[in-house]
Amino acid sequence: MRGLRKYLTPFAPDQSGAVSVLYELGGIIVICDAGGCAGNVCGFDEPRWFEQKSAVFSAGLRDMDAILGRDDRLVAKLEDAAQKVDATFAAVIGTPVPAVIATDYLALKRMTERKINIPVLTVDTDGMELYDKGEEKAFLELFKTFAVRKYPVDEKRVGILGMTPQDVSDLAAADKIRDLFRQKQDMQAVCYCMGDGLEEVKKASSVSKNIVVSPAAIATAQYLEKIFGTPYEIAYPLVEELVPDMEYAGKKVLIVQQQVMAGSIRAELRKRGADGEITVASWFSMEKDLLEEGDVSLKDEDDYMELVKNGGYDVIFADPCMKRMTNVTNGFSGMFLDAVHFAVSGKCR
Repeated sequence: MRGLRKYLTPFAPDQSGAVSVLYELGGIIVICDAGGCAGNVCGFDEPRWFEQKSAVFSAGLRDMDAILGRDDRLVAKLEDAAQKVDATFAAVIGTPVPAVIATDYLALKRMTERKINIPVLTVDTDGMELYDKGEEKAFLELFKTFAVRKYPVDEKRVGILGMTPQDVSDLAAADKIRDLFRQKQDMQAVCYCMGDGLEEVKKASSVSKNIVVSPAAIATAQYLEKIFGTPYEIAYPLVEELVPDMEYAGKKVLIVQQQVMAGSIRAELRKRGADGEITVASWFSMEKDLLEEGDVSLKDEDDYMELVKNGGYDVIFADPCMKRMTNVTNGFSGMFLDAVHFAVSGKCR
């Protein structure tokens, strides 16, 4: 049955993606909900929650707050929190409730900034999209708000855009990327939002180029190129560790991941001699400029199972939680290689 899930759990929604972007930056993050969305974000969608503190709050909306549009109560709560938490900014993250009552986020931002002496971001997520859409909105709002000053360009600095656990699925990825650039190129890699804080966001114009590691950050890279002239490229610097050493020549390959990660794996396979058909598929955003002929946007489990059944693949890269679904599909007798994606399985490498 189309749309019925038997193997996959629900993917992280857009508000979780927005929180993931802002989590490490030292702000007050208010999820505009009754409590359930905040619980899911902290309990399931944010792997850093158990190891790293962040001021993530629920707005604690009640029925009459929503019915009467009591934004003043949210503003009062934010004002109280700002007095108790040493924060550099405040962020209000949308959920289905403010979406249904058509909350005016611009007015909410202005009301709050009159009461507290720190910048306020609003991210109009609605809980109906997937995590990458929330990330895209949060990245863009973050850099538009704080990356406003033009600094001299340092040719030894490179920015890494799109770093969140949802996308890279490795809590040590930022440290690995910094080490890689320092050792191989004698450069400083600035991993925005995962390891490097708000001060580096403010100095975004100082990097010589940006490297985009997820589709959610492409719009931000384009914005920074337009405003500061910072060039960007799209790739995942640690891709070599995602591809096992084996013979790929003559093999037909399917890669299921977020599009940038999957595209980087495809490029690495070709470097290692893969000369057969390589298909990228994803449950999430598929940017037109990154598509190759035959790439697939997956909508439900049936899409994936039909692709596997009819594709004749020798090798499949996908999250381990998809292995059972792959093995029950008639027509696949090839090799399944783990390509962990936290947004799919809730697990990191």
